[in-house]
Amino acid sequence: MSLVPAAVLDPAAGLRVEEIATPDDLGPGLVRVAVKAAGVCHSDLHVLDGDWPATEPLVLGHEGAGVVTGTGAGVRDVAVGDHVVLSWFAPCRRCADCARGRPWTCSGTRSLDNRLPDGTVPSVRAADGTPVAPFLGLGAFAAEVVVAESAVVPLPPEVPFEVAALIGCSVATGVGAVTNTAAVRPGDSAVVVGCGGVGLAVVMGLRLVGANPVVAVDLSDERLEAARGFGASHVLRGDDPDLVARVHALTGRGADFAFEAIGRPRTIELLPELVAPGGAGVLVGMTSYDATVTIRPFDLADAGKRLLGCNYGSSIAQVDFPRLARAHLAGNLPLGDLVGRTVPLDDLGSALDDLRAARGLRTVVTFG
Repeated sequence: MSLVPAAVLDPAAGLRVEEIATPDDLGPGLVRVAVKAAGVCHSDLHVLDGDWPATEPLVLGHEGAGVVTGTGAGVRDVAVGDHVVLSWFAPCRRCADCARGRPWTCSGTRSLDNRLPDGTVPSVRAADGTPVAPFLGLGAFAAEVVVAESAVVPLPPEVPFEVAALIGCSVATGVGAVTNTAAVRPGDSAVVVGCGGVGLAVVMGLRLVGANPVVAVDLSDERLEAARGFGASHVLRGDDPDLVARVHALTGRGADFAFEAIGRPRTIELLPELVAPGGAGVLVGMTSYDATVTIRPFDLADAGKRLLGCNYGSSIAQVDFPRLARAHLAGNLPLGDLVGRTVPLDDLGSALDDLRAARGLRTVVTFG
């Protein structure tokens, strides 16, 4: 067994960095990755704050990138030495949804159970040998992970690890919400509510496809300024009492698309008011499990408006991750500008505090 530091959330004791042990011998279809960078995402905060209950010890983190250091029998997609990004939704590649080209709705994945494909967990606590489950099948806040082959996507080594990590969640989700889920066309108008890591990726995706105007909405002046730099043509404060009227004034009868990238019921309820007749609201931000919203269905039916759910940007990791990397390398997606700061694993707590307070841009944990 190899001993590595990891951020472990214990439902009884909270979050702390401790040593875990990973297996030396890899089972069939498994890949060992030395993690070099892991983004700090709101989904981790949902678990830490109890919005998504944790019933067992978990290694948090699901937005990671690194180098392959070992492969089990039958692995063909990657080899030792490859630079890779991790996908937190490892599809089974066998169910009807996977066959239809919708791996983000795979019915055979065990990732959402925080398990490997065979239902096991790869790590134990070094102190007492108790199992420690990998959050979303990854547990990327660790110096080393053992994951399913379908959760590993090779990228060109020219892509910095900090950028590759963001491609694995926030960028794929935000840009994919634009290009895949909503299929925004050049000249379509859009409003983005929430300019955190995912919301800024939505803004970047809108610029990439030529949407105009693009209206960014947030409570942080710092993030609104960042949104302007990433391609928003207009920015508005989320606490503006005339927000809906201002969006209508900028877009005509309302936006063709409104993206909610926060996961708050009140802002989700606002989407039908922000979109034009025939337009669509896109639910990108994740709520707590038990959140509910109130929507007037007559308004949707009468005006032909739609609400679209967006899971992981409707992305096919093996297709979309390399595509996003190539767009970055070509200068069309300046993903490095999304990174606000990098911190060691021991400073994860401060990064989570910043995320909770909506301070700064994306923080990335880096490993030597």
